[in-house]
Amino acid sequence: MKRALPALAATAVFVVPTLAQARNVTLETTLKPYGGNGAYVALYLTDAAGKYKGTLWMAGEKSKYYRHLSDWARASGARPAEIDGITGASVGSGKTLKISVDLADALIDAGYKIHVDTSVEDGMDNPSEVVAPLDTASSGKILAGDGYVKSFKVTF
Repeated sequence: MKRALPALAATAVFVVPTLAQARNVTLETTLKPYGGNGAYVALYLTDAAGKYKGTLWMAGEKSKYYRHLSDWARASGARPAEIDGITGASVGSGKTLKISVDLADALIDAGYKIHVDTSVEDGMDNPSEVVAPLDTASSGKILAGDGYVKSFKVTF
């Protein structure tokens, strides 16, 4: 019996987290028409205190340009491990980046925010161009950016 309790406790550590509820969240970023190369776009999450919690997606594959996504780079440390497996091609002028991610229900309506940083080679860098609250009241509402982002929408 003494061995069974520690084994049961160790098993519970792995099973209990899988019981947490997650929600599929769609992030849609449409860029304005502009001249030039495709934009690098970082989508990342911060908590209610503004502390970086993780990268949701990185559009743009050349790491030498990541430093131009300055709020993301400062918050994440621009570590390659932050974006392993969540990168894609840069986003062209007037094009839309649409991704879906599973986020824990506990993050929704808890003060978390999604940030969008954009940058274009030989163009402007736009740190935290859009900051969207991760709450049910904002789901589906369109936000405009002040740089390359024409519209940004979070839907769940």
